[in-house]
Amino acid sequence: FLVYTSHCIHSSGDKNFQGENMKLAKLSLAAIMVAGLATSSFAADTLAEAFSKGTVNGAIQGYYWSRDNGTQDADIFTSGLDLSYETARFYGLAFKATFQGTSSPWADKDGKDMFAGDEYGSGAVLSEVYVSYKMKNTTAMVGRMYLDTPLVASSSSRVTKEAFQGAAIINTDLPNTTLIAAYVNKFQSRTDGNGDIGEFEKFNDDGAYTLAVINKSIPGLTLTAAYADAIDLLKVGYAEVAYEGKASNFTYGLAGQYYYSKLDGGDDTNLFGVKATLGVAGFSFLAAYTKTDDAAYVYSGLGNGADLAFAESPINSDGYTPDTQSYKVGVSYSFFKNANLGVNYTLNDDDSINQKRAYTAVEADYAFEGPLKGLSAAVIYEDASKDAKGDELWLNLNYKF
Repeated sequence: FLVYTSHCIHSSGDKNFQGENMKLAKLSLAAIMVAGLATSSFAADTLAEAFSKGTVNGAIQGYYWSRDNGTQDADIFTSGLDLSYETARFYGLAFKATFQGTSSPWADKDGKDMFAGDEYGSGAVLSEVYVSYKMKNTTAMVGRMYLDTPLVASSSSRVTKEAFQGAAIINTDLPNTTLIAAYVNKFQSRTDGNGDIGEFEKFNDDGAYTLAVINKSIPGLTLTAAYADAIDLLKVGYAEVAYEGKASNFTYGLAGQYYYSKLDGGDDTNLFGVKATLGVAGFSFLAAYTKTDDAAYVYSGLGNGADLAFAESPINSDGYTPDTQSYKVGVSYSFFKNANLGVNYTLNDDDSINQKRAYTAVEADYAFEGPLKGLSAAVIYEDASKDAKGDELWLNLNYKF
């Protein structure tokens, strides 16, 4: 069972799009957090208090998707419920559990077949069940959890969020530095491919581990290094340098990235990327470029959330193929702090098969306020042209409580 197949097949759209927060580019690792390591801010004096002071939160989702892959088209509506409970800390210890349930009540045969790998998977799963311990600047977790590290990451772009089973630790003792280590031996995908929600399955006999360092010692500059090893299956390395600054009435950013990956028994392969951003008067501009060598496919990590290449479209492009140069340009405008509209163009120039795959995408999102606070809506339409065929439409509603 290989979780890293997320970047082998992109026809189902394995991009990590958060419905409530449209972006023209992948988030810089300056913003990466280990989401699963979040801890309760409350403390309890007794075990009973730990449970009575616990917090409940979750989300209700409704996603309508339509897809044309060039040979057939289909649509699907999927609803979901995400419900979490976390105790207060008792002598540094806390417990958290998260339940996910999904249903696609009106899916026809075409919809079931088309979305079997990402949206059609009805049922329920206990995605998080873990104990955490916090002491000063160190937090450790053991159990089932959501992870968001550079190379081992749970994607939340579908109704069902991916999860891992294992152990993780984060430490911030060093000034302006975050250290991350994790070991995982099971993975819960979005679906099982046969109509049911994803279940926890083993990677291999020995599991996988990852290490990461994120440093922000110099104002505006973020340095990231990460390594992941799915033992006897896949090795991946990642490095990123990102600088963000402000001058007069505009903001700007420059970043560079490097991927290394190697399948067991295969060739070493690499990806290099650069990105520039500019923000002024509510507008945000992006230009990005990546290049892979011709040795083999570049794998970006474990889980669909580990997808950091700069020049990727929101849904379907694949710039990880061998001997491929990818280009991306985009512009977005923030009408208000809670309303955004953007358009971008991505081209994958794949010399290994003499193919040019182009994608034009329009994205919009809106976060409601007042009585409807917590409700958000997002729309993405992506049209494939040239050697890439088809188009895709996502309409996502999320209510977080």
